[in-house]
Amino acid sequence: MVHVVVIGASVAGVTLAEALRASGHSGPITLVGAEPHAPYARPPLSKQVLDGTWEPDRAALRTASELQALGVTLRTGAAASSLDPVRHEVVVDGDPLGYDVLVLATGVEPTRPVLPGRSVHVLRTLDDAVALRATWERASSVAVLGTGVLGSELASAARKSGRDVTMIGRSGRLTFGTVGALLSDRLAELHRANGVSLRLTAAAEPSAVAAVDADLVVAALGGRPRTDWLADSGLTIDDGVVCDATGLATPDVYAIGDVARWTDPSTGRTVRVEHQTNAIEQALAVAATLTGGPPQAAPTPFFWSEVHGVRIQAAGSFDAAVPLVADDDEPRVLRQPAGVVGWGAPRAFRLARAELASVPAPA
Repeated sequence: MVHVVVIGASVAGVTLAEALRASGHSGPITLVGAEPHAPYARPPLSKQVLDGTWEPDRAALRTASELQALGVTLRTGAAASSLDPVRHEVVVDGDPLGYDVLVLATGVEPTRPVLPGRSVHVLRTLDDAVALRATWERASSVAVLGTGVLGSELASAARKSGRDVTMIGRSGRLTFGTVGALLSDRLAELHRANGVSLRLTAAAEPSAVAAVDADLVVAALGGRPRTDWLADSGLTIDDGVVCDATGLATPDVYAIGDVARWTDPSTGRTVRVEHQTNAIEQALAVAATLTGGPPQAAPTPFFWSEVHGVRIQAAGSFDAAVPLVADDDEPRVLRQPAGVVGWGAPRAFRLARAELASVPAPA
């Protein structure tokens, strides 16, 4: 019986395990997570958990008993430290764990800046969210270090609750996931219209933070894929685990979610997407491959967020050197040859995304 080991008790890992069982896989499944908690969803951390609408345990995806009922062995608080693809072994907490198929879903590690004299929070894990919420509730002003999606979400959440907000960056631009800085001007206008102060060329340094009168400093400076432990594995590592269009990194080893850099068949480029929807789609595709299901098209990279009440969605691949062009009949839909963005236009975006997915990959 094929033993599938998943390193990373994330939404990608849980989705894969559930999909394997739903597709008839009867062999053992082991789900290994470095954190002490049962698997949980990350999007609520910067929303419902942070603002107190949810208690932290509501973010759980599945309890240990629910996974046990599926025949999934959950190991929490267990860190993987090395991989030998030839021997089909991964070392977990110092002991070798054999596998027939290995799936990597280890996510990313956030950048944690040190600012002398200031306490700086980050938001990646459930423990991060709990610690941040305790300070968030007492703060009347927030400095957000970083101008990416999480930074925008945190600024939006702080303004929604009436807090003064300053976003601090160094590049002069705001970015949005796979779209990069192509939406920077629109995002800046949206933030300013909602009372966010932008200091986009100040850099996240002590002097820049000291110039802002803020009760709370939160860093959203991005992160890097958790791949250090794979240094001697022989896998190709380049800002993530490099995979083909099916998620295969090397024989019997797949990668999914934030850590995975899949090949986009429409462009031939490898793309890494940090978003829950993408992680779920990749997990479903790999599960179908492992259970002999019909061939799955590689998921079209997809990303969305909501900032100051505006839902921003993006699908496909984007070229930073090519401007987005608004549709004549729906200016809230913006396009490039291989990508599409919806700006507060969910229905129109769904149609545009379907059109994008129907375009055949180049031969």
